[in-house]
Formats: sequence, structure tokens, C-alpha cells
Amino acid sequence: MTYSVQFGDLWPSIRVSLLSEQKYGALVNNFAARDHVSAELEQLNARDFVNKAHCHGELEPESGQTAALPPVSWACSPNLRCFTFTRGDVSRFPPARLGSLGVMDYYLMDAASLLPVLALGLQPGDTVLDLCAAPGGKTLALLQTGCCRNLAANDLSTSRTGRLQKVLHSYVPQDIRDRSRVRVTSWDGRKWGELEGDTYDRVLVDVPCTTDRHSLREEENNIFQRSRKKERQMLPVLQVQLLAAGLLATKPGGHVVYSTCSLSHLQNEYVVQGTIELLANQYSIEVRVEDLTHFRKLFMDTFSFFPSCQIGELVIPNLMANFGPMYFCKMSRLT
Repeated sequence: MTYSVQFGDLWPSIRVSLLSEQKYGALVNNFAARDHVSAELEQLNARDFVNKAHCHGELEPESGQTAALPPVSWACSPNLRCFTFTRGDVSRFPPARLGSLGVMDYYLMDAASLLPVLALGLQPGDTVLDLCAAPGGKTLALLQTGCCRNLAANDLSTSRTGRLQKVLHSYVPQDIRDRSRVRVTSWDGRKWGELEGDTYDRVLVDVPCTTDRHSLREEENNIFQRSRKKERQMLPVLQVQLLAAGLLATKPGGHVVYSTCSLSHLQNEYVVQGTIELLANQYSIEVRVEDLTHFRKLFMDTFSFFPSCQIGELVIPNLMANFGPMYFCKMSRLT
């Protein structure tokens, strides 16, 4: 199915946005002088979208309404600050620089990339696996929460894990890396269920995908080239294998977030559905998809969400809020 069929009347707007300049967020480095950094970002007229969402979520209900307590499963990972410019503001952040404490002040990333980490809902003392960790933005965000008792950051590509190591060394002091027991590996993520089954409280599975924004703008090494058709068609198989491995590595009662930067429902909802069926049939493991409706509502002021997502949530690029695409789905392993 083509994107014009999948998204209908929304596709022309999405396509124009993909071809236009992407917006970024500035993830404040909690290991730097974070209050000073936050104040400097506020002087640029940027706002912390995470804090804004939390404040919005804590607002009193309108008169005559009863506040329904949201389920624990949507609780956001704590201690994250990420500044963005408001809708329609196409200002750019200056490049990050080395701060007074010897680490970089903030990390520039597509702000939608923080949503899978927020949705994972880390709690203090969690053992955490980032199965496809490079280039390192989400791994860095996981460390920023201060919740990781152990963090395994893996990526099959040794060149990409080299980039990940560079990010960690630039942003995280050595003693913090030691205290969080950060372990960087270049193993085949598809085999993680065999290597460390039933081990982790929280697992992030941010899989290789068609990287639609990058692919639309770059001719070189574009996965939509005819010569890479078979590789593109095999992506959902790889994605199912990785998600299955992530779920097998999770403790019963633990949580997994699956994410891509693709618009394709073949790489998004279909992968989640296929993996859940695979685990039920081959391993008798029950997995539940968590409802992120309340989570989506918290962040609707900052991002544009696709209204017809059947499973999980999809941030779609919009000229007024040109983040994404970013698909994410939260699951709980029940058995």
C-alpha cells in the first residue's frame, strides 16, 4: 500500500513537511549545569515540552467533571527536559557546546524521538535494554532519567556503536557511566532472547526502518532505490525478529516500547501484531498492548498525531510542527 492510499488527504501535507526543514528539540543534559542551560534555552523563547505536558496533565477538570485517574502504565519516564520552539516557529537552536562541568550542555534531536523513552515509564532501579541503540540519542535520554540500575546499549554495527560511545563520553561523566553500569555491545539483537531471556524491567526496541524523512531527502544509499527493493521488503521480518527478542529478554511483568521513524503500517502496527501472535503461538507468552490515549493527549500541543492509528501512536510531520515521523507502541509482557 502506498502512502497516498494509507494517509489519503493527509499525504500531500505530510510529503511537503518531509521535504521541508525538520524541527529539533534540545534535550537538556542533567549532568551539566542543567538549571543554567534551561535558563539559556528559555531566553531563546524555547519551552520545555515535557514540563508543559505534565502541567497540562495536572490541570483540574472542568466543573462538574470527575478526574479519572490514568492507568499507571502511561506514567512518563522522569527527569527529562527537552526544549522546543512553539508551533510555526522555525527558529534553530545553536550547536551544543561544552559546558562548565566538562560535558556538553544539550543534545539536539527530533523531539518526537523522546516520546518512546517517555512512554517506557522508567522507575528507579530498573534494569534497561536499548536493543538498537546507535546513534545514541535515546540511550542518552534513558540515562538522563537517573533510573537505570543497569543499562545495556546494543547495536549490531560496530561503526554505529562507535558513534554511541562518542555521545556517551561527550555527555555523561565517567562515574555516572560506571554507577549506571552502562554496557555497550555489538551483538546480533535478534538473539537477545537466547542470550539474556527474562532479564530486563524495561526494553526499548527502536528498530532499523526505512527512515522516511532521510530517505526522501537523500539520494545516496536510499533504501527506496530499486536496487534495495528486496532489503526493504525484508525489513518487517527483521523488525519482528528484533521485537520478539526484546520481549523475550523482558521479565514477566516488564514493559517494552517498539519504535520506528517510518510512516509504514507494515513496519509499525503489522509488526506489533505479528510479533504478539508469534510469541503466543511459539512460546505461549501473552503480551498486551497498552493504551496510550492519555499519553497522546499530553503531547498534542507539541506534536501532530495520526488520528487513525489502530495500535500504538504515530507522530506525523506537519509544517507547523515538523517533527517525526515517529511511531511507538508500548507493550506489557504478562507471562
